[in-house]
Amino acid sequence: MKTQKISLAGACLFLLLAISAVAAAADFDWLKDFSVQAQLDPSGFKARLATRFNIGDAQVSAVLSNVPDPGDAYMVMRLGEMSSKPTEYVIEQYKSRKHQGWGALAKSLGIKPGSAEFHALKQGGDLDDNGSKHKDKGQEKGQGHGKGKNKGKGK
Repeated sequence: MKTQKISLAGACLFLLLAISAVAAAADFDWLKDFSVQAQLDPSGFKARLATRFNIGDAQVSAVLSNVPDPGDAYMVMRLGEMSSKPTEYVIEQYKSRKHQGWGALAKSLGIKPGSAEFHALKQGGDLDDNGSKHKDKGQEKGQGHGKGKNKGKGK
C-alpha cells in the first residue's frame, strides 16, 4: 500500500514537472522562427547576429558551431549581453544546463524571473529592430539619464 502511494506521488510529481517544462518551453517558442530564418538565409542571419551584437563573423560562427540550432545561438548571445557574462561562459552554462530550459539558464546567470530583462527574453527576439522593442519606454522617447545634446546647460 505504501509503495502504491509513493508511486502515485512520484507519478504526480513527474507529471507536474513535465507540464511546467512544456509551459516554460512555450515561453521561448519564438526561437524556432530564428532557426527557420537561418535555414532560409544563413548568411543574412549571420550578418544580422553580427550587427545586432556588434561582433565579427568569426565569433558568430563560433557560437553557431557550439549550439544545435541558430535560435540557440541568438539566445546565448542575448543572455551574455543581459548578464554581462562572456559568450564562452554562457555556452558552458548552456551545455551543462540545457535540459533545464532557457528560463533556468537565465536565472542561473543572474536574470531574475519577473524582471524587465526576463520579460524581454520571453517577448521574443530583436534581430530586426536592434533591440528597440526591449528598450525602456523613457529611453525610446529620449528621456534617458545620459548627457545628450543641450543637457546640463542652462536655458
